[in-house]
Amino acid sequence: MATDTDTGIGGETPERDRTGNAVVNWMENLSEAAYAYLLLIPSFLLLAFIAFYPLIMTFVMSLREDETRGNEALGGFVGVENYVDVLTGDVRLAQQFMDVTLTSSFPFVDFGVPFLQQALFVTLGFAIISVFFETLFGFGQALILDQEFRGRRWVRVAIILPWAVPIVIQGMIFFLMFQPEVGFGTDLGQWLGLFGPNPLADSQDAFVIVLVADIWKSTAFMALLILAGLQSVDRSLYDVARVSGASPWQRFRMITLPLILPALLVAMLFRTMDAMRVYGLIESSVGCTTVPSLTCMVVEAMFGGTRIFGTAAAVAFMTALVIGLFITVYIVLFRDTEAGFY
Repeated sequence: MATDTDTGIGGETPERDRTGNAVVNWMENLSEAAYAYLLLIPSFLLLAFIAFYPLIMTFVMSLREDETRGNEALGGFVGVENYVDVLTGDVRLAQQFMDVTLTSSFPFVDFGVPFLQQALFVTLGFAIISVFFETLFGFGQALILDQEFRGRRWVRVAIILPWAVPIVIQGMIFFLMFQPEVGFGTDLGQWLGLFGPNPLADSQDAFVIVLVADIWKSTAFMALLILAGLQSVDRSLYDVARVSGASPWQRFRMITLPLILPALLVAMLFRTMDAMRVYGLIESSVGCTTVPSLTCMVVEAMFGGTRIFGTAAAVAFMTALVIGLFITVYIVLFRDTEAGFY
């Protein structure tokens, strides 16, 4: 029992007082930066939970077998068997998802690589090509919109309009445009020597259609971000450069490009992440069985004919790893710039 000799103020024991004082003294001796990080720890833990919990649960699900028993939602534990099956192509997903593409003319199929590699090549190819042209065209649009001319407001509206179109509507537009019986796109593509008689059923032609549709829509996003960077440049720098005799190309290379590089790289990063997740545009225009992307594989596995959840989770987890790896490489390559990634 505590007595007056071993009880402190407010009923706390001297031992608890010593512990509390030690904590207070430790916090008072922290540097300002360390104290700030200490206060941010709860926020960091919450963000980590929100960011990684779904990924961890997906990984756990990927270790369960596809076959369920009774009313169980998931099958038994099978370790990395689903990953081995996906990487070797020995899964039911291959039959329900890739049979159509194996008979089409998509170039990657001709090499006989496993279907996961085909989806990976489709996804990476789509991301690289679409982001390249969106950056190129968006840069050009931003340079035009940065100039003073009559009707600039209406030109901005016209450029932004495709970005406001919902993805499903966008997909339907291009689907109808390239329907042989309905749209004019097929005849135009054949006249240019680009497409066959039914481009929506040909994987190679359909891949080009999806690329054009994505570039048509997302170039406006790039243009707006780059325009924001352009309008932040101090105009007096151009005046000084003109007085010094710099040519337009020299002003662009020495002033414009370095100063808008942070906005440009951030825009490319966001668009790359978005392109790596492409699904809605493909499904609503040409179909996932014609142009298979990684995300298409996940959706087909989850909601296709057989609903193989374990395999779908394995593909989803590997897709997340691929996107994370791609973005990490992207950031590391440009970490020495003034991109402001950190």
